[in-house]
Amino acid sequence: MSEPTFSASGRLTDLICGTREMNAAWSARQTVQSMLDVEAALARASAEHGVIPSSAVAAIVAACNADLIDPDALMAGAASGGNLAIPLVKLLTAAVKLKDADAAKYVHWGATSQDILDTGTVLQLRSTFDLLEAGLSEACDALANQAAKFRTTPAIGRTWLQQALPITLGLKFAQWLDALTRHRERLAQCRSRVLALQFGGAAGTLASLRDKAPLVAQSLADDLGLQRPTLPWHTQRDRIAEAAACFGMLTGTLGKIARDVSLQMQTEVGELAEPAAAGKGGSSTMPHKRNPVGCAAVLTAAMRAPNLVATVFSGMVQEHERALGGWQAEWEALPDLARLTGGALAQITAIVSNIEVNAGRLAANLDLTHGLILGEAVMLALGDRIGRLDAHTLVEHASKQAVATGATLYDVLSNDERVTQQLSLIELQALLDPANYAGQAHAFVDAALLAHRSPSSRSLP
Repeated sequence: MSEPTFSASGRLTDLICGTREMNAAWSARQTVQSMLDVEAALARASAEHGVIPSSAVAAIVAACNADLIDPDALMAGAASGGNLAIPLVKLLTAAVKLKDADAAKYVHWGATSQDILDTGTVLQLRSTFDLLEAGLSEACDALANQAAKFRTTPAIGRTWLQQALPITLGLKFAQWLDALTRHRERLAQCRSRVLALQFGGAAGTLASLRDKAPLVAQSLADDLGLQRPTLPWHTQRDRIAEAAACFGMLTGTLGKIARDVSLQMQTEVGELAEPAAAGKGGSSTMPHKRNPVGCAAVLTAAMRAPNLVATVFSGMVQEHERALGGWQAEWEALPDLARLTGGALAQITAIVSNIEVNAGRLAANLDLTHGLILGEAVMLALGDRIGRLDAHTLVEHASKQAVATGATLYDVLSNDERVTQQLSLIELQALLDPANYAGQAHAFVDAALLAHRSPSSRSLP
């Protein structure tokens, strides 16, 4: 009969909205192993300063292996104990006792359950930051490539879901890139504050370690590669809330990208498409369908994330020196947020890396209004000569005439002497060319690319 083991993932949907790497970072086994890593480091730090005998360390460290822990016994103990740390310490002590009865006396010396749980969570957050930093770097590189490739490609800009003015497709990619560049900066700042040891003992005073408390705490932090905070933070949850907020904001930005791509994938628009792959995006009944399944996964994450962030934020209101309910509410919300964020980032990277661009549809959609989207350009040029208000009235009338007759705006304007007396036909044609009315789009793309290559070059926060 095989020994009980922890499953890497407990839900069939985990690989729809997550990645194997992020799921593994927050798996049941890794959660337990992270806590055991803290217990092992605590034993080493305590022995270093004479709090426990050095002879006890080897047996304790050897037993700090999640594969030696019975998950059924752990879960049963957690149900009655109120958290995982209490039964874990009991199981760990029993495992140590089998090897060295004397060493078992020194398991978990001076710590409280929340010290182990919180610091274990911080270790998992470090893995999460590592994965997200690598993922953001890849996503930003992919977006930078597309922004540069389509820097001058004309496209229609849309406001309120209606055609507005010409932009460039490169600007669209650059806008997404600029947002993710800020998320990279935000994540690095968050990391510097969040990755802090939690070690305060029963009431946050470390009284059990007497005068050795500062020394043990520093050695424990050094062993785990974490910063030693000014003081324990059992009921000060701003670090965890900041991490949750970062994940939530990043997922929101990824959702915005997915929304744009999926809208541009609509049959009637047809400008962009997710990369094709065998079996991807099909329908169980309609053979012709090519659904934006990657975007759907990202949008699912973006819709779930706000409530998870809200759960963590609600839990910040805690009682005295140890919370009743608020801290515990983080235990599922934070891992789910991390999984969703990692999955959404991986999906967006895959989409933008090989996104399909239909140049013909971009051009056709630009011409959909037969030139009406360039009315502003003509109005401003006429305004320089006859005044803005008169120019506005003239172009507005011409636009209504074009719509009513089905003519192009050029046809109407080129047959109006009030216009041709001010603008030559060549000037009029140039004004009605979408490529000539992209404003600062090219410069904005260049600025986003420069900020991506050299973050210090950013002129605005």
